[in-house]
Amino acid sequence: MTIRVAVADDQALVRMGLRVLIEAEDDLELAGEAADGAEAVRLVRRARPDVVLMDVRMPVLDGIGALREIAADDALADTRVVMLTTFELDEYVFDALRAGAAGFLIKDSEPPELLRAVRLAAAGESLLSPSVTRRVIAAFTSRIPAAPRTFPELALLTEREREVLALVGEGLSNEEIAQRLVVSPATARTHVSRSMVKLRARDRAQLVVIAYQAGMVR
Repeated sequence: MTIRVAVADDQALVRMGLRVLIEAEDDLELAGEAADGAEAVRLVRRARPDVVLMDVRMPVLDGIGALREIAADDALADTRVVMLTTFELDEYVFDALRAGAAGFLIKDSEPPELLRAVRLAAAGESLLSPSVTRRVIAAFTSRIPAAPRTFPELALLTEREREVLALVGEGLSNEEIAQRLVVSPATARTHVSRSMVKLRARDRAQLVVIAYQAGMVR
């Protein structure tokens, strides 16, 4: 299966680098490029890519605004957006996760890390840059109101699914969850998938947000 990838960044050199990287992979195909957020939304609606690599800061419409428009369009539900940022703790990272981003990466990430992010996003997984995942989660925690939000859908989760949700909130991968609970990675993946369905989460990143807002992660 070929993964179709769109690139949105206002810097021509960044777009060129991503284009070269994508076109060198047999399982990836460039679906198009955009130099601003408004153009990115038009591109996504026209080309329907599997994954979008979206810069946070762009003219006309920034990456978060473009992400919100894409996430609000039911016809684009299968498109996953990975945000690209220059700064490790960009103030917009939290807004991106709430808006439905599949994750985010630092622009100077190593090529294998970026390619892995594309493939994970296409598979419905999420990716936070490994170098900053824990710091992002810690900072996100500090922004959560003292009183947890109420999610009625949590009542639909089994005890094990609630346990898995809390571990997802800690930033653990399926493999790490499997090790923690002494189950197979496939079983962990199943619990995560069922939790996403029951909580109507667009992707794994939104599970992280729910886990924190519900007060399930300390």
